[in-house]
Amino acid sequence: MTDRPTAAETRPLDEFDTVVWDLDGTLVRLVVDWDVVTGDVAAVFEAAGVDADGYDLWGMIDLADETDLRADVEAVIGGYERTGAERSERLPHADFVGRFDAEGVCSLNAEHACRTALDVHGLAPHVDAVVGRDSVATRKPDPAPLLETLDRLDADPGDAVFVGDSIRDEEAARRAGVAFRYVDEDREIDGRASE
Repeated sequence: MTDRPTAAETRPLDEFDTVVWDLDGTLVRLVVDWDVVTGDVAAVFEAAGVDADGYDLWGMIDLADETDLRADVEAVIGGYERTGAERSERLPHADFVGRFDAEGVCSLNAEHACRTALDVHGLAPHVDAVVGRDSVATRKPDPAPLLETLDRLDADPGDAVFVGDSIRDEEAARRAGVAFRYVDEDREIDGRASE
């Protein structure tokens, strides 16, 4: 027996009143060399005498929480994200922002970087809530950031859809009880193609 998709999973995107967008890879692409960021974050640990060998960037963020280095690590990541947001590339789905009753952004990027990218591309006036990596205590795939975004929108999870580009996004939506669409699944909204 196979799992059948629910009604929310098969509804076209334009039938939802509330849409929460991921940011990087969905609405914009931040111009960030994540390998350089990872190296510079590793240097923060090395300078503090903390062994971070074998950790990826997300693992180092967790390690930063355990070693009281979170502020230093966030300063490094945030600097790159800010610059990357200022130089970000607008992606096709950004053209759909502003077409829904309520819209939010839930991202693994820092909130200030999200807001910068939204401002740069003229999307900020259409986005009613922004929740970044530093807005709440946890991050995707934990459902709390997505649920916080919906709470700020005064929206019910069962009436919303989350559009993203990663398995983390999909898992956060599933755990939050929110319909999910990969950004490349919906090429058309209201009869208008995204490319």
